[in-house]
Amino acid sequence: MILVTDRERLLEELRPISFAIAYRMLGSVSEAEDVVQEALLRVNRALDGGEEIASPRAFLTTVTTRLAINELRSARVRRERYVGEWLPEPIITDGEDDPARHAETADSLSLAMLVLLESLSPEQRAVLLLHDVFDYGYTEIAAIVGKSEDNVRQLATRARRHVEQSRPRFQTTREQREELAQRFLAAAQHGDLAGLEALLSHDVQLAGDGGGKVPALARSLHGRNRVARVLISWVRRVSRIPGVSFRPIEVNGGPGALVLDPQQQLMSVWSLDIADGEIKSISSIVNPDKLKHLGPVADFRSLMESTR
Repeated sequence: MILVTDRERLLEELRPISFAIAYRMLGSVSEAEDVVQEALLRVNRALDGGEEIASPRAFLTTVTTRLAINELRSARVRRERYVGEWLPEPIITDGEDDPARHAETADSLSLAMLVLLESLSPEQRAVLLLHDVFDYGYTEIAAIVGKSEDNVRQLATRARRHVEQSRPRFQTTREQREELAQRFLAAAQHGDLAGLEALLSHDVQLAGDGGGKVPALARSLHGRNRVARVLISWVRRVSRIPGVSFRPIEVNGGPGALVLDPQQQLMSVWSLDIADGEIKSISSIVNPDKLKHLGPVADFRSLMESTR
């Protein structure tokens, strides 16, 4: 019989909190898990050393945030060399117990928001997330990031202004998003060009991330007619593979879909950004390195070559 110690129980309780922060900071499951592992090791080491920790959660938040800031700086250097367009690693959020959903608002998890946060400095990103998502006060945040409270407030104001300029004014309800996503998938699978265009904003964006590992869009496409035609053409080609399927699912807190091969292995993850009653952007992640944490990944290249 394996006994769970109080220390082990505490660390397991802290893990999802650390991951929720690290994933939003980095937009990468693998990088976030590395940060979480190091942060928990530091908590454990501090306890082993007899350090008195008044609030393990506050201690962990500080360690996680500082590690994530450092990791983000080095990650950005790697992303500058990335082949094609870089998109965050998707997570499936259908389950209520998903670790990334603790202390979250759905919008802070969306791929569109994570991409937008990439344009902030690491410190701006940390301050905005800690205040607006995790409900920390500016005094607490100042201690976490090692800056003055006035500096932290300025960082938050600039970050919030930048984000609000790029986000829609009117949000769409969960039910409206789900209904719109169902119509989107139906129109794409049935080759209904007019029906698909009617769901897209006039400046809709389609982005694909293959990471140079598998075929994907070299750069984002814009415009409802162009995006609708490319989507229908791609779905028509994929549908030539016997047994391929599209499974609606919640991705990063919003509507999306899994594209599965005949063996139910992942070919692609789609994420839809819906606001103001229309689809603003569509993200398709096909880079196998960004899908493997979700389950078995298909041989995307071979499957697509078989449709020629």
